[in-house]
Amino acid sequence: MRKILIAVDGSENSLRAVRHVIAEKDIYRDPLSAVLINVQAPVVSGAVKTFLSPDQIENYYREEGEAALASARDLLAAAGMLAEHRILVGDVAQTIARVAKEKGCAQIVMGTRGLGAVSGMLLGSVAAKVLHIAEVPVVLLK
Repeated sequence: MRKILIAVDGSENSLRAVRHVIAEKDIYRDPLSAVLINVQAPVVSGAVKTFLSPDQIENYYREEGEAALASARDLLAAAGMLAEHRILVGDVAQTIARVAKEKGCAQIVMGTRGLGAVSGMLLGSVAAKVLHIAEVPVVLLK
């Protein structure tokens, strides 16, 4: 079975990546399975950590990740595709590249821009970094 990592953040661009994988699934000789991930940037502000417990921060990551994954999971399920999903915390680009390697994914599919603060850039900084560090092919959708 061929594994494809799909990085989603809840943006329309990331859902385009999911739709692309679904549309292309029948061109592969082997059946596809998706490794659907959402990576949350760590909360680094000391002020936030002062007022929130570690459990509250973990709940925040989980809730945000589940919200970002919901539509993507629904699309994959409707297409009858096998998918595992994970919510992770860390440097977004490094985590995407690491998980693709650990899971033996044949490629990474993601949007060119997500929900980051600098939405006007032609190619998002996360997408650019993944292109440089990933050890597998990366397909970017805009």
